[in-house]
Amino acid sequence: MSAQPTIRLAVPESVAAGEVIEIKVMIQHAMESGYRRGALGERIPRDIIKFFRCSQEGKTIFAAEFHPGVAANPLLTFHMRAERSGTLDFVWTDQAGQRWSKQAELRVT
Repeated sequence: MSAQPTIRLAVPESVAAGEVIEIKVMIQHAMESGYRRGALGERIPRDIIKFFRCSQEGKTIFAAEFHPGVAANPLLTFHMRAERSGTLDFVWTDQAGQRWSKQAELRVT
């Protein structure tokens, strides 16, 4: 995938210390399994995102490994306890090692 895919994040801007928050992330990606065939019967090559990681200051908050059965445009929802303000880093890595990332600021009061 050569172009930067659309990435959407749903992260609260400000939360109380100790509050458990919900985070939603979505990346626009075809997630071709390698099992489908084109109109002429040719095999459509596998092209999937393999890993996702959310971290804050290098500490992993949530990680996932994807497999060929994951639908296009994978949407993840997970929870974390807001302990401190800082930048949340979201990184997706595909089967060839290409990476896409986005950040969000979290303010804990």
